[in-house]
Amino acid sequence: MPSGQRAGSAGRARLRHLARHLLEMVLAMVAGMLLLGPARAALGTAFGLAPASPGLGALLMATDMSLGMAVWMGYRGHSGAAIGEMVLAMYAPVLLLLVPYRAGLLDADTLLAGAHLLMVPAMAAVVLRRRGEYVRH
Repeated sequence: MPSGQRAGSAGRARLRHLARHLLEMVLAMVAGMLLLGPARAALGTAFGLAPASPGLGALLMATDMSLGMAVWMGYRGHSGAAIGEMVLAMYAPVLLLLVPYRAGLLDADTLLAGAHLLMVPAMAAVVLRRRGEYVRH
């Protein structure tokens, strides 16, 4: 096999590995959201707390998702710096969209949907930034 084909094949294998890793992290985020969100809501109800405002709810959702993802990344042996960067990638879209939400330019549904949609490219950017670490795991 010519070296160009081997290099192309190795590049595709690395890309598949990175994509699989990103998918694993998305699944861990969803697990965190599905497990921690209802538990937090039930605890709030038990203590008689009012439901969170949409802005605070979006931050709590990012926290639930970040915890699930951080646990998975820790299990996979990632560095603390990589985990911290990925957690920041989870919060960045929410913080970015809170500005137009608070200004009345976005409604609550758009805030949450936009945060979810922007998290994936933010995560992909972090994965590509630390490509070497994600290929090893």
